[in-house]
Amino acid sequence: MLSPYTVIDLSDERGQLCGQILADLGADVILVEPPGGSCARALGPFLENRKDPNRSLHFWAFNRNKRAITLDLDKSDDHFRLKQLIAGADFLIESAEPGYFSSRGLGYPELAELNPSLIYISISAFGQNGPKARNAASDLTLIAAGGPMMLQGDADRPPIRIAAPQAYLHASADAAAAALIAHHQRVRSGLGQHIDVSAQEAVSIAAFSQPLVPAIGATTTKRMAGGVKVGSLVARQVWPARDGYVVLVLWFGPALALPMQRLMQCIYQHGFCDEATRDRDWSTYDARLLSGEVPVEEYETLKMTVERFTRSLTKRELLKLALDRALLIAPVATIDEVVNSEQLAAREYWRPLDHPELGCAVTYPGPFARFSETPVSYRRRPPTIGEHNKEILTGAEQGVPRTCPQLSSARSTNELPLSGIKIVDLFWAMAGPASTRALADYGATVVRVESMRRLDTCRTIGPYVNDKPGINRSGLFINLNAGKFGIALDLGKEEGREVFRDLVRWSDIVTESFSPKAMRAWGLNYAALREINPNLIMVSSCLMGQTGPFAKFAGYGNLAAAMCGFGNLCGWPDRAQAGPYGSYTDCVAPRFTIASILAALEYRRRTGHGQYIELSQAEASMHFLGPALLDYIANGHVETGQGNRDIRFAPHGVYPCAGEDSWIAIVCSTDEQWRALAALISGAKTKDAREDHGARFSGFSSLGERLENQDRLDLVIGNWTSSFDALELESILQSHGIAASKAATSTDMSCDPQLAWRKHFVDLEDAKLGKVVVERSSYILSDTPCKIARSAPALGDDTAYVLENFLDYSRTRIEELTARSILH
Repeated sequence: MLSPYTVIDLSDERGQLCGQILADLGADVILVEPPGGSCARALGPFLENRKDPNRSLHFWAFNRNKRAITLDLDKSDDHFRLKQLIAGADFLIESAEPGYFSSRGLGYPELAELNPSLIYISISAFGQNGPKARNAASDLTLIAAGGPMMLQGDADRPPIRIAAPQAYLHASADAAAAALIAHHQRVRSGLGQHIDVSAQEAVSIAAFSQPLVPAIGATTTKRMAGGVKVGSLVARQVWPARDGYVVLVLWFGPALALPMQRLMQCIYQHGFCDEATRDRDWSTYDARLLSGEVPVEEYETLKMTVERFTRSLTKRELLKLALDRALLIAPVATIDEVVNSEQLAAREYWRPLDHPELGCAVTYPGPFARFSETPVSYRRRPPTIGEHNKEILTGAEQGVPRTCPQLSSARSTNELPLSGIKIVDLFWAMAGPASTRALADYGATVVRVESMRRLDTCRTIGPYVNDKPGINRSGLFINLNAGKFGIALDLGKEEGREVFRDLVRWSDIVTESFSPKAMRAWGLNYAALREINPNLIMVSSCLMGQTGPFAKFAGYGNLAAAMCGFGNLCGWPDRAQAGPYGSYTDCVAPRFTIASILAALEYRRRTGHGQYIELSQAEASMHFLGPALLDYIANGHVETGQGNRDIRFAPHGVYPCAGEDSWIAIVCSTDEQWRALAALISGAKTKDAREDHGARFSGFSSLGERLENQDRLDLVIGNWTSSFDALELESILQSHGIAASKAATSTDMSCDPQLAWRKHFVDLEDAKLGKVVVERSSYILSDTPCKIARSAPALGDDTAYVLENFLDYSRTRIEELTARSILH
């Protein structure tokens, strides 16, 4: 899909997933490394535990389908060669500290003069500018600064991260999506632009709109292991099975009443509850519980009933029940169970790649999406250091001509990149709507199709505006659907499906996330829709994919996160899973969905061909676990949750500060940073202080000693941090070059000076609610920044407008369809 385009990848481990996504979509990605290789090659795990830059499984996880060269940018000849390559390139990716490449004459302004159509992508911790732009950062401190950390973990212990680093993967995947948005603008104008991606903002999606709580007047959610706290109630999600743990959704309301009824029927048949418990009104149970009409004791008894049921069965038995009876239950899978999944085997997900330099093949995670016309192919294993120097640098010296984008039409270049693109959106919950929200931000016309008979779950969960529940008051729903039009249509009736077919004729793209059989049963599958719109691009997204033994498994991203390994990587060694918070794969999959749609649009622009895209949330999201998966595949090692510790650094933890539930994340990645921290702790200005310093800090001088003595190290640091205000201490540590961040609450996020600088929170007028607030994406496009045109639609609010203005329906016809309850 992107085969005409060349990408220069100057990034390290903080950005290399971006290049791999573009490479998987067909681009020629050239990884430019220093002579000794990228610092990403120094990161473990390593094949057969042999530390070698050409055996880094971390590097392998994010560098397939690339070619690699080495250049020494301190040498004028290599500096010139790089500029030659850039002159013929379409995209450039970098993830250095802000200002680094500008200081070397390789910033965007300089390179735009050399190549005006270049799209230059900068990935950094906090963005290129602003009060925190130069702050030291690590995965741990970014998860703390971005909001997810304070929502996950045990209430009686520090909040935690996922053991496999996630922050820069969120930023890298966002960067790939942003690059293709900018590309669609370049097709119109011929000009590139600069993309500024903030990892802090990228990870905030995993806080599930909690950063909006102060602005919309909602109640802050408190963390608890394996669930959430709703006021004084503990909504539990992780339950013991006979051989491990499962995630089971035990909550109520209109969107969850039917799954709850099925669950209680199953529990009744297994002999764990009576008929009265089985037959409660689950559609109103949440409201009655929160109001006090249902006593808390009854809810606690219900939870004990559910636990007795789950304890009686194995994970596999509970999964079979979930598949047979459409229950919201999923096993918390270990990494080895993920790799050996029968679903992934049936879908031939794992892909072997030959490593001739090793004399063997290595199995890798497979495509993040499946394309009917242009399947992802793994053309290359990850490159060795300097492997393609001769072929690439010789070509650059000979002046290989670059591919210039062909301008599509005489559209105004000041339009948003995706203006004119029309999307019919049947996505629901979070993963899908987050994708189409981003497309709407950049100009696409998105018509959200809903039903009164099957409410979107996100309409029924908070945070709610002013803490008042209602299907049009969910801050989460508004955040996911701002900028879209909304219609309510009954697809269960043929007349409703006829209206939908008219929308398909109007559209460029149809997106849906029903169960695999639903669209076929309605006659609205891709083959049928292509008959009425031959150039249609259609996306089907579900948890496990459209085929395989688990294809009919339906539910939410918390279930997919459990099944593809995230749950077992978020917790403490001596306790059950403590996270991740919410429906985690719903935060990961949207980036891959956006990139897939935009690449398919580019392919259609060049060829006239639409196509069908099948995206499994689990399969896409497992690319965020690449090193852990490869470590098991290659070495047999099963990574598990280790709290906040890291095998590479110490100290690496979250420590208490003054005040209730106040914490700070601190990471020392070098001995120099540790010495600076130790000096601050000891305040070694007097003889007594120096003697105390010697006693307390013996055994910490080297990284090896600190890793061996982490319990004592954490105790020393925690005793010191506990007397400080967290924000004050963050400032002190940053002034000494130490990566530190307060574990941000929703209140902290709402007044964070860096987020304010980047205008992360956007005020919108809502016809029914007055002012509402939504979050902007993590990327800023220099020439065509996003524009959020409107608040999210109230249910069915735009039905008449859309049909009259987009489909030319008469008012009489609209009234007739409304009278027959086809429209709402």
